[in-house]
Amino acid sequence: MNFNTKVIHGGQHHESATGSVNVPVFLTSTFAQKSPGIHSGYEYSRAANPTRQALEDSLASIENGARGLAFGSGLAAIDCVLKLLNPGDEVISVDDLYGGSYRMFVRLFEKYQLKFTFVNFDDVSKIESLITDKTKLIWLETPTNPLMKLVDIKAVTELVKGKDILVAVDNTFASPYIQNPIDLGADIVMHSATKYLGGHSDVIAGALIAKDAELGEKLHFIQFASGGILGPHDSYLVLRGIKTLALRMQRHSDNGLEIAKYLENHPAVDQVFYPGLKSHPQHDLALRQMRESGGMVSFTFKSGKKEDAISFLEKLKVFTLAESLGGVESLANHPALMTHASIPAEKRAELGITDDLVRLSVGIEDKDDLIADLEKAFKS
Repeated sequence: MNFNTKVIHGGQHHESATGSVNVPVFLTSTFAQKSPGIHSGYEYSRAANPTRQALEDSLASIENGARGLAFGSGLAAIDCVLKLLNPGDEVISVDDLYGGSYRMFVRLFEKYQLKFTFVNFDDVSKIESLITDKTKLIWLETPTNPLMKLVDIKAVTELVKGKDILVAVDNTFASPYIQNPIDLGADIVMHSATKYLGGHSDVIAGALIAKDAELGEKLHFIQFASGGILGPHDSYLVLRGIKTLALRMQRHSDNGLEIAKYLENHPAVDQVFYPGLKSHPQHDLALRQMRESGGMVSFTFKSGKKEDAISFLEKLKVFTLAESLGGVESLANHPALMTHASIPAEKRAELGITDDLVRLSVGIEDKDDLIADLEKAFKS
């Protein structure tokens, strides 16, 4: 089954009682049993709910995994992965990553004696010297947030092949339409389903997809025991969003490339971070690993001034100044003051998240209107 068909039919079945084409929203906490312990497969909605199950089956299908799990947020999904680990275990993470992930790693899980090492994965061979017998997880984002760095997923998975080390990939920026980390050897794929999977800025959700059934069962036990599940109505919204994922991602990618080209040629712009540009240092990897380049674009100003970035953002009309990304509408964000404010200033400076950096989530509007909006903001 090809991807455009999977997003609609993958793992899905018409509702058995009525033949409903769309899965109903099962607003129930518990399910009747014929006899103690004898039931239809559903006991209590924290363990499983038919609406959430339909979403989880869809997630597994579109990411080519064995099992999908839906959570109340992307951070709840990350929390579940880290609970696979034990005190004393070590995690090697990409250094340029979502601020909420960094905050969870450092401020929550370090106190439980997990050790995190943050590194640039531009040269995967450098990572080998960091691996010890205590390394149990490698955490990747690709493209990274917000500097759009890429990580060679296949090279990383081959590096740890045969070792007792899991490779997890935050695939939020790419989406399953653009990139499938499990096909490249990853063990776990994570999504903030709030973003491209939901696609309409109307739900907070997270997702994990496990490469094999055994790992999927371990993650499900943690989800069940910790309770970070996604409710049935939100599950329905994400499942509905997935049905148009292929169409939306194609438009996001087309618009993203046009905006990146426009910015690259603008006299007020210094650097543009977008893997679809030939000027991106990892453009060749993008061509090998990604089907498209997506809708996320970041850039800096030639002036290098924070004030110019803020003034620019305040003047936008079609782009909305807001956190998050991946919705049908275009959003603009100032990482240093918004999504990455939880990362210490000295760490942001070290990574290159400067005060004049702007991150755009390019939506599916007409590209000419988006470019006109950017041009007006630059001029004013």
